[in-house]
Amino acid sequence: MRRRPMCLVLFSATIAAATALYHPGGASATMAEEYKSTSLAVGRFGEMDVSNSFPHGAKAGGNTQLWLSLQETKGSSDIYVQSNVWAPGGSAGWHTHPGHSLIIVTAGTVTDYEGHDPDCKPHVYKSGMAFVDPGGDHIHIVRNEGAVEAKTIAAQFIPADAARRIDVADPGNCHF
Repeated sequence: MRRRPMCLVLFSATIAAATALYHPGGASATMAEEYKSTSLAVGRFGEMDVSNSFPHGAKAGGNTQLWLSLQETKGSSDIYVQSNVWAPGGSAGWHTHPGHSLIIVTAGTVTDYEGHDPDCKPHVYKSGMAFVDPGGDHIHIVRNEGAVEAKTIAAQFIPADAARRIDVADPGNCHF
């Protein structure tokens, strides 16, 4: 059985696509406001080809379920653990990452908007919830539209020595 890679390290193609698609005519990037991101830890990993699954019929937490996790990379990767904090009304600005991020909301509520969504549908995540940012050509903005401070912890998987975050121009689909 051929496994599908979950994270292929194609940094130059990702950057070229992000630049071509999201910087037309020299448009400038959006700025983060009332937002702070702090690196808690950074680690370098060599190539990965890891898979885990429960054997068919195995029980996890008392329930029979199918679970499969794959992580495959070509080349070395940097893994960042980030603490992100938004003041009420704060915004991370429109951006992308060259790899995917696993995000856990630890306080307050954040609202994520995707650059490719013409309807600008809000995706609301409250404390205790988690979501995935696929990175690559997926641009997004994360905002705190609530009245209290919001916090997340993110684990980001990116190509070694790549910029962790790539600021991009407002795609024009959301009118905040």
